[in-house]
Amino acid sequence: MVERVTYKIGDDELILETGRLAKQANGAVYAQYAGTAVIATVCASHEVTEGMDYVPVTVDYNEKFYAAGKIPGGFVKREGRPKDKEILVSRLIDRPMRPLFEMSFGREIQIVPTCVSADNIHTPDILAVIASSAAVTISDIPFHGPVAACRVAYINGDYIINPTFQQIDKAELEIVVAGTAEGFTMVEGGANEVAEDIMLGALSKAQDFITAMCHLQEELQKKAGKEKLPLAPLDVTLQNAAQIEAEATPLVKEACFRDGKQARGAAVEAVKKQIAGKYAEQLTDPIQSKLFEALFGDIQYKLLRKSILEDGIRIDGRKCDEIRPITCEINVLPRPHGSAIFTRGETQSLAVTTLGTSLDEQVYDDIDGDRSENFILHYNFPPYSVGEVGKLTTGRREIGHGNLARRSLAPMLPSRSEFPYTIRVVSEIMESNGSSSQASTCGGCLSLLAAGVPMKRMVAGIAMGLITDGPKYVNYKILSDILGEEDHLGDMDFKVAGTKDGITGFQMDIKIAGVSMDIMKQALAQAKDGRLHILGIMEKCISKPQAVSQNAPKILSMKIPVDKIGALIGPGGKNVKALCQLYGVTINTDDDGTVTIYGKTSLEAEDARKAVRGIVEDPEPGTIYNGTVKRIMDFGAFVEILPGKEGLCHISKLSRQRVEKVTDVLKEGQQIPVKLLEVDKMGRLNLSYIDAVEELAKKNK
Repeated sequence: MVERVTYKIGDDELILETGRLAKQANGAVYAQYAGTAVIATVCASHEVTEGMDYVPVTVDYNEKFYAAGKIPGGFVKREGRPKDKEILVSRLIDRPMRPLFEMSFGREIQIVPTCVSADNIHTPDILAVIASSAAVTISDIPFHGPVAACRVAYINGDYIINPTFQQIDKAELEIVVAGTAEGFTMVEGGANEVAEDIMLGALSKAQDFITAMCHLQEELQKKAGKEKLPLAPLDVTLQNAAQIEAEATPLVKEACFRDGKQARGAAVEAVKKQIAGKYAEQLTDPIQSKLFEALFGDIQYKLLRKSILEDGIRIDGRKCDEIRPITCEINVLPRPHGSAIFTRGETQSLAVTTLGTSLDEQVYDDIDGDRSENFILHYNFPPYSVGEVGKLTTGRREIGHGNLARRSLAPMLPSRSEFPYTIRVVSEIMESNGSSSQASTCGGCLSLLAAGVPMKRMVAGIAMGLITDGPKYVNYKILSDILGEEDHLGDMDFKVAGTKDGITGFQMDIKIAGVSMDIMKQALAQAKDGRLHILGIMEKCISKPQAVSQNAPKILSMKIPVDKIGALIGPGGKNVKALCQLYGVTINTDDDGTVTIYGKTSLEAEDARKAVRGIVEDPEPGTIYNGTVKRIMDFGAFVEILPGKEGLCHISKLSRQRVEKVTDVLKEGQQIPVKLLEVDKMGRLNLSYIDAVEELAKKNK
């Protein structure tokens, strides 16, 4: 039986429907708003695994090209591996939903939202979050939802809920907020140096829509919801648990407050091994061994939180608002165009900037329309950064962290017209213990300046944490520059990047419900203090762009009249190809008349620019051109001064002395300087070789 619920938004209705498609899934919901539609399904495995200590949920958002009436590009006309955008949307769905599943359910869960219609006006990602939550809510899978999401844009002093693509392009701030009817649990977005108060206002605006969408899902559940499957809680307890905890706690306390991540880890493992040896007989049972491991995690959890809440002391001895020691270095690699090392405590990024041409731009072929980007940032997290062995892969973490760092830096980069390079930044994480994405933002900024990129302002990032004492949050501490352990055992991970003047990028994951606006306001204020502290250190290393590396391509840009583009390119590209070959450059022409010249040296690029001007501008008498002798006649030589433009150099203009034969001075194919004397009434060009030679000789003196 088909069931549906609707919610009016502007001139269109948001529709949630079930019972017509994918009926064999545990839950399936078709969601549509205007011309955009998503089908979300959820399935759970049949096998139950008892005693799982994590939720095995997978989200695989995918977009079909037919949704936008397109055929995939490339040789294989079929959607392939997930694109970065699909992975980012999958993370957007996963993060607010994952904490609401029960570990004791003990089954693998797969959520598959598919965008099947795209009008290129309304974004499908928000619809995908709502549809995914609705599919789980009506299914037989236990879930403490529903959740929903909305996008908020700040444009000309107004907040816009779920803006169109066109509105997003104009926004000063754009964030996606997800959460339950009780409060938000995830925020991410970017901005153009907005104040903290503007962001807080956006969060406040989002909650009403999220609450309405949660109620809409509950309405659909009442109509079509299935009875929930039973949980499979582990009914076995750890033998001698109280005794083990009493013996281990003082030892763990001493171990987990040592300096250094590896020293703490080794000390805790030594304690665990010591206690395990005493209770070795009971720990031969795999379940008892798993419960023993969980108990040690609980002990560390309690000790860390108690120390912070009661004493204001963190496991590395810092105060709550204290930032780890920071060092910055630039030009650390000899050949790349720009490089930097940013080290904060035990987190370190080697950031490298490469400058390329417009031919190096990243081209995207997706359902939102073909587009290209001239700023690329890639983040790599090799296993050696945490002292482990593993494969070198690019997973969802790498794509998500790289996107956050890119979003944070992008607003401060110059426009294409100001700096016509394609820019690629790569952050290689050399060491990690807390917020390597923000180290990538800081290191990326340093390497960009080292490469000569004229950034508007410097950007730095910091990760904030939260420790609370319970559901009422009477006692809480906000942590600056969190460690990996504090991220794992804390209640919030809030990354904020920006300049001295405002925020440019942020991402927040909240593990508890109902964080107050007062907490958020304090966290943002403390993050700003930390950001300014980091910027001050970075500025001591480099505060303005260096000269562009001599290893980088030399790029010159100019504008020509649109009606002269054909003359520059020539029939079949003849003219522009000849210029490229003559001067050893690459020339790119845009439809708006922008001509970009890429040369290995500045001299080559400048000579080519002069030649382009010569083609698109009327030849100017008195100008000296570097010409090629095309034909020799008895009375003189025809010299090509620009592709397709020849003039006559009369025999009398070859020398101050009498010349018997033109071939005594010139030969075909020879390159010579010639001065344009005049353009006669018939448009013919009269040239002089001797005048050009004499004038150049005077200049050289």
